[in-house]
Amino acid sequence: MSQSPPTEAEPFSGYASVLRPGLFAGEVHWVTGGGSGIGRCVAHELAALGATVILTGRTEEKLQKVAAEIADDGGRAEVSAFDIRVEEAVTGAVSNAVAKHGRIHGLVNNAGGQFPAPLMAIGKKGFETVLANNLTGGFLMMRELYLQSMQAHGGAVVNMTADMWNGMPGMGHSGAARAGMANLTKTAAVEWAASGVRVNAVAPGWIASSGMDTYKGPVREMIPRLKKHVPLRRLGTESEVSAAICFLLSPGAAFITGVTLAIDGGAPLDTPLFPIADHSRSAPFDGFHRSVMPDVLKED
Repeated sequence: MSQSPPTEAEPFSGYASVLRPGLFAGEVHWVTGGGSGIGRCVAHELAALGATVILTGRTEEKLQKVAAEIADDGGRAEVSAFDIRVEEAVTGAVSNAVAKHGRIHGLVNNAGGQFPAPLMAIGKKGFETVLANNLTGGFLMMRELYLQSMQAHGGAVVNMTADMWNGMPGMGHSGAARAGMANLTKTAAVEWAASGVRVNAVAPGWIASSGMDTYKGPVREMIPRLKKHVPLRRLGTESEVSAAICFLLSPGAAFITGVTLAIDGGAPLDTPLFPIADHSRSAPFDGFHRSVMPDVLKED
């Protein structure tokens, strides 16, 4: 399923990363939620830059499909399917990976998920499930990779949060979890600094990704109009998020830790007090050669 990673003399074909070829050659990077959306894109870019990528998610079929894509493009990927919310599964999977590879250089804590609902309609089970998806599972992955690999060898972690700076009306459970992850990122950055571990996070805004197609009803109807509330007057691309994540994993970010980088086109800054005319002056970056526009945006 996998092939040897590309070399400097034989550039990786396909993904058009802004980072130099071979940047992560010889390294092992773990991507949770790697079977679709942003996680799939990040896995492709890491592999394009020479890394061996471990793909995690609950559906092995989706992960195997992404691993096959990466292999077809000349990269190296392997699948470790389990539920990051189950502590014993996380501990065992990390143990197996460390036994095989000896060291894990980077973790992209991308896995997550939520459903739209006002606070008054969210039950205890639903609230706790979203927290487990977006916060607890990420904590377990961070902790185990630190204990079993990074404490001794160093490394880099990039966590996933969201545009929750002004609250998340309609998704309060997700906003609480994402805010928790931003705070957890700061704590880990301090506690693990002496081990040579950097911990950062990214906070994507509205990104044109396959996750948009999971929404139905009024939320789906709203998605094509979101760009009207972004100063750059467009949605982001998966590869714009991936580029930031790969940079934070790279040696170029060696003096960056404990930060949450917003990738949102300035959406939290949009205000009716300073209306911005519609424009097309912001050119998107799309280096992902296998990206597909969500169906909901094709309907616009």
